[in-house]
Amino acid sequence: ITILADFVRSEPLLSAPFLAELTSSLQGTHPAMGLVVHWVEQELSERGQTLELIQQAESQDQAADHASISNSVTSLRQLTRIDWRDMVESLSAVEAIFRRDPGGVHLLMDFRSRDICRREIEGLSRRSGQEEQDVARTALRLASERAQVPGIDPRERTVGYFLIGDGRAQLEAEIHYRPYLRQRVGRRLRRRALPLYLLAIAMLTTGLWLAVMPVVGSGPIPGTAPWPDNWWWLALTSLAVILVASRTAVSMVNWFASLLVPPRALPRMDFSKGIPEAYRTAVIVPAMLSSAATVDKLLEHLELRYLGNRSPNLRMVLLTDLPDAHQEQMPEDKPLLDRALGRIRELNTQYAGPGQTAFYLLHRPRLWNPSQWRWMGFERKRGKIEDFNRLVLTGTTEPFSLVEGDIAQLRSVQYGIVLDADTQLPPQAAWKMIGAMAHPLNRPYVDSAHQCVTRGYGILQPRLAVSLPQSQRSRFASLFAGDVGLDPYTREVSNVYQDLFGQGQFVGKAIYDIKAFDTAVSTRFPDNRILSHDLIEGCHARCGFLGDVELLEDHPERYLADANRRRRWTRGDWQIARWLLPAVPGPRMTWRRNPLPILAKWLILDNLRRSLVAAAMLAAFLLGWFGIPNAALPWTALLVGVFFLPDFLRSVRTLASKPRRLSWSTYLPYAGIRELRGWAINLLELLLTPFHAVIYL
Repeated sequence: ITILADFVRSEPLLSAPFLAELTSSLQGTHPAMGLVVHWVEQELSERGQTLELIQQAESQDQAADHASISNSVTSLRQLTRIDWRDMVESLSAVEAIFRRDPGGVHLLMDFRSRDICRREIEGLSRRSGQEEQDVARTALRLASERAQVPGIDPRERTVGYFLIGDGRAQLEAEIHYRPYLRQRVGRRLRRRALPLYLLAIAMLTTGLWLAVMPVVGSGPIPGTAPWPDNWWWLALTSLAVILVASRTAVSMVNWFASLLVPPRALPRMDFSKGIPEAYRTAVIVPAMLSSAATVDKLLEHLELRYLGNRSPNLRMVLLTDLPDAHQEQMPEDKPLLDRALGRIRELNTQYAGPGQTAFYLLHRPRLWNPSQWRWMGFERKRGKIEDFNRLVLTGTTEPFSLVEGDIAQLRSVQYGIVLDADTQLPPQAAWKMIGAMAHPLNRPYVDSAHQCVTRGYGILQPRLAVSLPQSQRSRFASLFAGDVGLDPYTREVSNVYQDLFGQGQFVGKAIYDIKAFDTAVSTRFPDNRILSHDLIEGCHARCGFLGDVELLEDHPERYLADANRRRRWTRGDWQIARWLLPAVPGPRMTWRRNPLPILAKWLILDNLRRSLVAAAMLAAFLLGWFGIPNAALPWTALLVGVFFLPDFLRSVRTLASKPRRLSWSTYLPYAGIRELRGWAINLLELLLTPFHAVIYL
């Protein structure tokens, strides 16, 4: 008791509730504890309190704390239900002005696109000395004036045309905008982006060539005459080194451009609550019916695409061919067609409403191909897409031997989302692509003279990633697949051609405007001459890049499968090499003037250059080892150094850009694994150079 009393007196901060709790715990434990309880009661009475009052006050405090915590949790739940974007927009004076857009487009855009316009107003106001509301009113006035002009382009009737479109210069002149020095320099460079881009590649290539060639010395082969008597060796070696150096130069210029130029986001309409009838779209899957398992897989994937992007104005179309054969019909053809037809009808019964068709099957018969000496589908994938476009635009079904579905509903389709058989369409990806294509600033304009899209986009290409299950099927796939799975964040991904030139590359999985695409490419190419048609079609129909929409596809599990795919790509790239010339072939080998701009020709030339890099690397090694054996080691070291230079620079930047708040022990495992993966991929590419050279050639 004495020890307890001394302890209580020495701790004046002990609260009355503590004493009450102590008393309650001591009662009934031992008869001798009664003295302790009595002493505690005396201590409490000296403080003017009793055990009953203290227990009552403690119960009230606990009830108050419980109510306070309950109210806090309820408030947090309520805060999560509030759409802060709508609340902020409803209080924005600039947004209130934009909602009077004469074209009615601004209110129909998604939040990201509206926010881009508001941020542009902030920048314009900061450097013009005018209030944000005044700048917004000026943009609205310009759009209203354009809307009064008969026959004006619809894109010029929106405020977005003067904020993020071609009317930006007029708006800046109206408000006396003073751009920063960096902006002025950047705009002048952007106006000459393509010449500067090609000049940078040429200068870097030349610099790397000059860094390697001094190893040659005064003569190429010991015991033979020096230059220029052995000019042939020097010419071959120089050409090989230039091609090897061009790989590094292009990679470095693209990397620098992605660091200096921000991603260019395309505006988009908000179709999250439903795709309007005016923008009815068909998801097109060209495929080949090769086996019963293939048919089941095709229909299963078609159903998954529909469930992930379900909409009454979205149609699923399966365009099919049969494998090549030596006769028009094979015994196994009819069972495969019956299986596909039965499954399509089951899906329509399950998902389509009365009088509606959600799933279509369009099958083409084999035709005799005199150049291939076999029966096959005419022009394969390109032919199927052209026949589908012709069906939508004209209603003709002659190319198809089997049509399942209401063609009248299909003829109202305006856009097509073409996918490969193994391409997945994640949820919300369909309406985002349709919304971007439907925006007035992105709608295609076909030049009547050249029959090419010169403004807007006839094709919009989303970014592609590898599905997570496919990347784990083999070590080869896991290493070469890159970033796998869906990106949980809506982030913009940089694309050099889109950011610098406002145009991307078509790789075969994208959304396209059926009418504009058909006008640009339907009667453009000769028959049986083009295998890889995506790039050349994108050049004529003008392809844009959607950095915030992602599609998933499979990656080859084995090296040989990947090599065969690269071989097909290379063969197709060389088939369109003639489009570098002033005159190009057309249907029935009629020649016409080449309408492609310089950028499109560079895209074709760059693919040809890429296909020669592996052969050039192998030739450079062999020419150096046998031509200058006394300098074989430094020659090899320089070539390897040029090959890995981009990886080295990227690794240095990664180490130098460590955030201050992160320790090296936390940062290195993440950054190190990513960089080592890049080094490992390129090391394998270097080791497989002889195989790639044989495959490409």
